[in-house]
Amino acid sequence: MKIAVPTRGNFVDDHFGHCEMYTVFTIGENKTIEKAEILPSPQGCGCKSNIASVLKEMGVSVLLAGNMGNGALNVLNSQGIQVLRGCSGDVLQVVNTYLKGFILDSGIGCHQHENHEAGNSEGHLCGSH
Repeated sequence: MKIAVPTRGNFVDDHFGHCEMYTVFTIGENKTIEKAEILPSPQGCGCKSNIASVLKEMGVSVLLAGNMGNGALNVLNSQGIQVLRGCSGDVLQVVNTYLKGFILDSGIGCHQHENHEAGNSEGHLCGSH
């Protein structure tokens, strides 16, 4: 099993589509981390990039995210990647917490995408940090 985490520094990046990189963890049969790899983030918004297909090709089946818009969520789900939103903190701790069964999807998405795509003049605020 492989788990991906949008990362900035060593922390879960709160914005999937504009993260610095993705940390991809290979999980062993006994639910321990065997390996961590760094995947540079492609340019552009996550829902319009090829990141979902790249993650699928790497064997990723779970993505632990801070936040993302519905476009990115739908693209990842269409590639068979389960997304759990609302994660924060150190990426290693987040993955270990997930492996213990303590992380559930917050169900809260980033609504700035929908506002921006609908012509909202405020722009794409959630990618500005």
